[in-house]
Amino acid sequence: MAITYVLVHGAWHTGQCWARVVPRLAASGRPVFTPTLTGYGETRHLLTPDVGLRTHTADVVRLLTEADLRDVVLVGHSYAGLVISAVADEVPERIARLVYLDAMVPADGENAIDVMPVTRSMLGTGWRVPPLPALPAPFGLFGVTEPGDVAWLRTMLSDQSVRCLEERVTLANPAAAAIPRTHIHCTVKPAGFDRRPVPAVQPNGEPADVRELATGHDCMITAPGELAGLLLDVGEPVGAGSMRS
Repeated sequence: MAITYVLVHGAWHTGQCWARVVPRLAASGRPVFTPTLTGYGETRHLLTPDVGLRTHTADVVRLLTEADLRDVVLVGHSYAGLVISAVADEVPERIARLVYLDAMVPADGENAIDVMPVTRSMLGTGWRVPPLPALPAPFGLFGVTEPGDVAWLRTMLSDQSVRCLEERVTLANPAAAAIPRTHIHCTVKPAGFDRRPVPAVQPNGEPADVRELATGHDCMITAPGELAGLLLDVGEPVGAGSMRS
């Protein structure tokens, strides 16, 4: 089984945020894709009030189908936990494992505000939602505190639409429940950003697979080696169509 990694960035970011992780994964000989979702970064000129979760789901589904990617380890960071969940519902046959990287994990019919209620405080009066401000150490800008890294991260950040937070995910395909899941939690996080407990049993009946990284939210910037090691570990195949850690 030829594993392919598809790394999906979270809100306000771009695919460039994975730049330190990609060489480490690619050294294993496996293809790595890091799409930038519509409306962010180099595609910020495409941002409109209509861009939302369905737009971003379609972005990733299009990548998987047009490039004919299969046996995909699909990684979603933060908001992209909703995206990869929706993608799995549409094309479960292409996905070998879902990896929720410090991510929102929705149930059918939920949106980002349901999954993480603190998100509601980000909504203003318009349709644009600007990136979160930097916080005092150790939390920094999305968990990034080193000045050079903060400056680099700021070059990637742009607004997102309210629709991204309000649009609800549809999870109706029973085949998606068979996909194994891994949850990677970053342990340095500010108050109010509590995540839901991971159920002891995955939807496919396997025990929960939860890993931790002792760093902030943007672990692909602050701990790329450790993150790549975890992703390589969960990408080890043990049989056709599925993987275990």
